[in-house]
Amino acid sequence: MIRKLYKGERGQAMVEMALVLPLLFLLLFGVIEMGRIGYSYITVSNAARAGVRVATVGATDSEITSSVIGAAPSLNSASLSISITPIESLRLSGQGVTVQVSYPVQLVIPIISNVLPNPVVVSAATVMRIE
Repeated sequence: MIRKLYKGERGQAMVEMALVLPLLFLLLFGVIEMGRIGYSYITVSNAARAGVRVATVGATDSEITSSVIGAAPSLNSASLSISITPIESLRLSGQGVTVQVSYPVQLVIPIISNVLPNPVVVSAATVMRIE
């Protein structure tokens, strides 16, 4: 009798694994995608901060843009959206200058892209006073 019970439970582990494995992969791929989005957000935030630091000492818009692109070498510079306010001719000492940077993060895992919008746009804005 014990032999019959043993033979009847042979595929139990395989069935349990088949039920749990897709959930485990979904969790793993979700963590990977969230890590990529978090990394991109931190990079965009640092790039905005680097750009506004250059802007506070009276740099031109092209110098600010090149500083932002230089601070985010791992991101595709063609996809970066950089907004600087106020415009170069209206900046005065003591006034605040804002650099806003946006970047679309393309999701690579198809199942995750069904749950989240694809691309996920991360953006950061930094304001500092002009010296």
